[in-house]
Amino acid sequence: MRRLVACCLVAVAALVAQQPQALMTNAEAFTHYQRMVELMDSTTAVVPGLARAGAPVIENTKQSIATLRGAATPQDGGLHYAVLTNVRAYLALADAMPKPFPFPQEGARQFTELRMALDRAESHFQALLALKETQLRNPDRDNLKRYAEANARAGAPAAGKPRVVFLGDSITDGWRLNEYFPEKDYVNRGISGQTTGQMLGRMQADVVALKPAVMVVLAGTNDIARNISVETIENNLRMIATIAEANKIKPIFASILPVHDYNKTQNPAYEMTKRRPMDTIRAVNQWLRSFCQQQGYAYVDYFAPMLDPNGYLKQELADDGLHPNAAGYRVMAPAVDSAIQSVLGTPGAPPPPVKKKRFPF
Repeated sequence: MRRLVACCLVAVAALVAQQPQALMTNAEAFTHYQRMVELMDSTTAVVPGLARAGAPVIENTKQSIATLRGAATPQDGGLHYAVLTNVRAYLALADAMPKPFPFPQEGARQFTELRMALDRAESHFQALLALKETQLRNPDRDNLKRYAEANARAGAPAAGKPRVVFLGDSITDGWRLNEYFPEKDYVNRGISGQTTGQMLGRMQADVVALKPAVMVVLAGTNDIARNISVETIENNLRMIATIAEANKIKPIFASILPVHDYNKTQNPAYEMTKRRPMDTIRAVNQWLRSFCQQQGYAYVDYFAPMLDPNGYLKQELADDGLHPNAAGYRVMAPAVDSAIQSVLGTPGAPPPPVKKKRFPF
C-alpha cells in the first residue's frame, strides 16, 4: 500500500512539473493575447452576423492590448483584466447567436482553442494578482538584500583613493564602472526598476555605510514612468542630499537621460515617450539643475550632449530608446568623471561650484 501511495505521489509530482507556470512572462502574455485576437477574427466567419456584432468587442480587445504595451508596467492588473473582459464578452456574444448546421469543424476547433486560451489567460491573471499581493507584503521593498553581501565585504576606503558610490536604477545597474573607470574606487549601487523613493530607502545601507567621499545620483526616470508626481521626485532627491551631507558625503546629481521611439517597429516596448514624456523629463531636469545651483552641488548634464536635432535621445546611443549602449556610456563617462574630480578637488580639474545660501526644506 505504501509503495502504491509513493508511486502515485511521484506520478502527481511529475504531472505538476510538466504543467506550464501560471504566470507568463510579459512577452509570452502579449503573444498569447495576440493569438486570442487572431482566433476572434477568424471565428467571426463561421457564425452569421458575428463579424458585425463582434467587431466593437474585438476592437476593444485590440485597444486594450495596445494600451497594455504602452503602459508604465506591462503587469498592470487592470489592463490585463480589460483584455479578459473583452474576450469573455466576445464568447458570450458568439454563444448567443444562432449557429449553422452542420457547424464547420475548423470553426469548432478555433472556438475550442479560444476558450482554452481564455482559461490560460485567466490563470495568468490570477497568478499576476498573487504576485502583486506578494510584492505588497514584501518585507524588503527597497531590495536591500541585493548588495548586502557586497557591502559586508567592501571594507573601508583605501587611503588616498576616494570612494565614489553611484546610486541609481537600471541605467546605473548596467554600467560596468570598472571598465570605464579602471583603478578607481567607483562602487555601483544601481538596481534596475527602482524609483527615487526606493533609493532613499537604501541610503544608509548602500551609501552611508560604505563611507564614500562622493555620491553620484542618477534617478527619476522610473518615477516618471509610474506617474509618480514631480513634487515627490523632488522631495526624495532633497532627502537623499540631506542624508549625504549629514554624513559628510558630497552629492552629485545627474540629469535624467532623454528617450527615443526610433526602434519601436522592432519591438513595441521600445516606444518610450508615452511612459516617459520628454516634457516631464525636461521639467525634472530644470528643477534639479536649479536645486544644485542653489545648494552648491555638482550637476552632471547627460541630457544635452545625448540629444539629437529632433529633441530626442540620439538613436545610436540606446538600442531600446532608454538604456544606454556602449556608445551612450562613452558619452556619460567623461562628464561624470570630470564632475567627480572637480568635487574632490583633483589638481587640474575645474573648480567645484560655489555654495550659495540654502533655502529651507
